[in-house]
Amino acid sequence: MRYRQLGDSDLEVSEISLGSWLTYGGGVARDNAQACVDRAFEVGINFIDTANVYARGGAEEFLGEALASRPRESYVLATKLYFPMDDENRGLSRAQVLKQIDLSLARLRVEYVDLYQCHRYDQQTPLEETMEALTEVVRAGKARYLGFSEWTAPQIRAALDMVPDVEKFVSSQPQYSILWRVPEVDVIPLCRENGISQIVWSPLAQGVLAGKYKPGQPPPSDSRMASQAMGWAMNRFRSDDLLAAVERLRPIADGLGITMAQLALAWVLREPNVASAIVGASRPEQVDDNAAASGIELDDATLAAIDEAVGEFVVYDTAR
Repeated sequence: MRYRQLGDSDLEVSEISLGSWLTYGGGVARDNAQACVDRAFEVGINFIDTANVYARGGAEEFLGEALASRPRESYVLATKLYFPMDDENRGLSRAQVLKQIDLSLARLRVEYVDLYQCHRYDQQTPLEETMEALTEVVRAGKARYLGFSEWTAPQIRAALDMVPDVEKFVSSQPQYSILWRVPEVDVIPLCRENGISQIVWSPLAQGVLAGKYKPGQPPPSDSRMASQAMGWAMNRFRSDDLLAAVERLRPIADGLGITMAQLALAWVLREPNVASAIVGASRPEQVDDNAAASGIELDDATLAAIDEAVGEFVVYDTAR
């Protein structure tokens, strides 16, 4: 496993990180989830990402139990806030920031998180209020650094303009994959110039880029797409035409002696501004396969072949 510096922070994070969206505390049985966490440490993954809203606190509670016996300095822990926990608790107001960090720390059974992230931008709260509250959290020792997920370039720039009166963001968490390249347009360039790294989610396009779904065939019964708890998030990737294009990646991976999942993860890691790719896993073997992508380098010919295979399905603009 290789490690990269997270933005301007002093955190060194594994190139592959373990996420918990739709899985831990929810869609995956506890024993399987524990086995995945244990395997992650065995293969050198030190970065664990979660959020208060995942399984309505269930993911944080599970991780609190799963990590309890491990030295706190042995892992980098990130969580988030913004999405509704119930009818009254949502957003990035000062009251919510100060309340939700304490609730997350209690569920996670830790005194601090390494990274506290705004899960989305809050249009209902002045940015100054949010940034000042997040700064309080850092200065109180409850979070070491701050990040955001799916903010636009103007929103990021507005937060940067408040520094040094407030703590500076060190990470961005966008969706990014061979099929979804929206961050390349303006978010990655802006972040690169300002010491902010990407921690990318859905680098396997919810498993589609791993090649487990075939055009014209029902999804495997044990797959995320077939799951009532998890499959709703995959509607964008169900078309037979897209799945046929993804199949054209198979000979590229085979020619390199790697799996399709490793090809997709190596593709996002080819971008120097990406510090880590978040993967979800329901079985330890998936952790092994994903972790092995660290260190794989793709040459220009391979990158061109990937573009030729799936180019017509690549999204650069969210309006598409």
